[in-house]
Amino acid sequence: GVSHVLTLALQELSLLCKRDVNGVGMLYDLLRSRWLQALLKIYECLQHYLGKRPAPVTPQARALSREVVELLRDAPQSGEIKELRRILRSPHFKAALLSAHDTVAQKDFEPTLPPLPDNLPENEEAMRIICLVKNNQPLGATIKRHEITGDITVARVIHGGLADRSGLLYAGDKLVEVNGVPVEGLEPEQVINIL
Repeated sequence: GVSHVLTLALQELSLLCKRDVNGVGMLYDLLRSRWLQALLKIYECLQHYLGKRPAPVTPQARALSREVVELLRDAPQSGEIKELRRILRSPHFKAALLSAHDTVAQKDFEPTLPPLPDNLPENEEAMRIICLVKNNQPLGATIKRHEITGDITVARVIHGGLADRSGLLYAGDKLVEVNGVPVEGLEPEQVINIL
């Protein structure tokens, strides 16, 4: 793995280090550092996990559950079959567990953005479409109206907040649309309510 390659590189660098080649000593010390060794071990563990991570048997567990309930309806009725049908038909099992399973299995948990129009003029300013998912946490940015243009812009991004951690929003960015609502002509307070 990576640790073996690093060991071989260190052996080669130790030979070059004795010949005093420029920068080799610094590179040798870097590759021998404990923190890099620890990071590489973590990397190898993660790679090992990713190779072995469980995969869902089906991305459509809800449909499979309905099919099983239908098959059980025609089966000879025993206490176990009645109990299984009751569990498979319960709203908590169907709505919560199976729905969550299908969402994760289909990797359908990212918000989707509308496609960009094909007919953008070439002299149009560059525009980024960003998506920040808030879970009862503040955005971590303030907005203001630009004194000259009247545009709604990001006044500042608060260190450690959602916007800062995402790396997608910067002070000075112009807001054109928020949650599908155009913000041109709105007051900053109105935009905050949309956020």
